[in-house]
Amino acid sequence: MTKPHLSPDDLPSYKTTQISEILLSQLEEVTKKRFFLACHSKIRIYLSNCHWYFKVNGGILMLIMVCHNIESYQNIMMTIPYLSETLKRFTNKAKISISSPVNNGIPWVISIDKAWNGDDLPNT
Repeated sequence: MTKPHLSPDDLPSYKTTQISEILLSQLEEVTKKRFFLACHSKIRIYLSNCHWYFKVNGGILMLIMVCHNIESYQNIMMTIPYLSETLKRFTNKAKISISSPVNNGIPWVISIDKAWNGDDLPNT
């Protein structure tokens, strides 16, 4: 995709871009803290056994989780409906990305705006 040809006067300044990036980073960090507090204690334990964070990409909030062992991956996969419902408290447009310890860590991405019943679980 090519960038539109805009004059430098129409582009945001370097300082504006830098401030936007800082604010976006702060939003992601605050969202992580609030999301964790909104979760049930058992879910918090599951989250603590994974590397997880939030990223805003193209206006869509993404919960990114990297599971380092099969047990944590299975626990997280069983909680996707709960995680989706909890995410809906923060935004109506979000995705959950889960990387497993198998399949070379290729992430499985779920949109929270679609109903999910667990039938399309990836093979582990």
